[in-house]
Amino acid sequence: MNIKVLVAEDDKKIAALIALYLQKEGCSVITCDNGKEALALFEQEKPNMVMLDIMMPIMDGLDLLKIIRTHYSTPVIILTAKDEEVDKVLGLEIGADDYITKPFSPREMVARVKSLWRRTTAINQYPGERLVFPSLTIDISAREVLCDEKLVKLTPKEFELLAFLASNPGRVFPRSSLLDRVWDFQSDDYRTVDVHVKRVRNKINNPHYSFLHTVWGVGYKFEVKSIEDEPNLV
Repeated sequence: MNIKVLVAEDDKKIAALIALYLQKEGCSVITCDNGKEALALFEQEKPNMVMLDIMMPIMDGLDLLKIIRTHYSTPVIILTAKDEEVDKVLGLEIGADDYITKPFSPREMVARVKSLWRRTTAINQYPGERLVFPSLTIDISAREVLCDEKLVKLTPKEFELLAFLASNPGRVFPRSSLLDRVWDFQSDDYRTVDVHVKRVRNKINNPHYSFLHTVWGVGYKFEVKSIEDEPNLV
């Protein structure tokens, strides 16, 4: 992977371990130990990917993530401890693309980074150039989404999730299947999928149509349905 990764982690040993393994994969790695410095480096270096520890001095990872998501869709992985469940979910809701729980296996960390980058850059993985629906257009090659002719700002993972489901309209996908196909890893932690679906729903909110639907006990599907016809639609 010939990419530049910014690692913001206040534990210098963990930061050094991440840098070591990513550099073995061909990455250029920039490290820092606080959120304020990370923001300055982000604006200066324009990294291809960011790894943020949630608990950092001066400015924590969640506040930094909010600032990044205001202007950029750069892929972001948050680093959390096992007892930071609330912060992990909040990070996903703010706009993180994935999370890694500490302590972690370096191999798992590298696999997550590779997976996120592969999915972020795989613009030709879906059939067709543009998916056009009532009030919603998904431009695969440009990685752009228009809802009511207005540009919708999605993170890389949000776009991939929407594009995948919209490429298979009417088909129900279990959360485990979405983790495998969109995140490219197998897990029984389905919170990532749930949070991303919720975020995409909110961003493509439309007064006339709904697009992402929960099939209770099974998973999610993409289907264009009229709000007027089904006012109680979930």
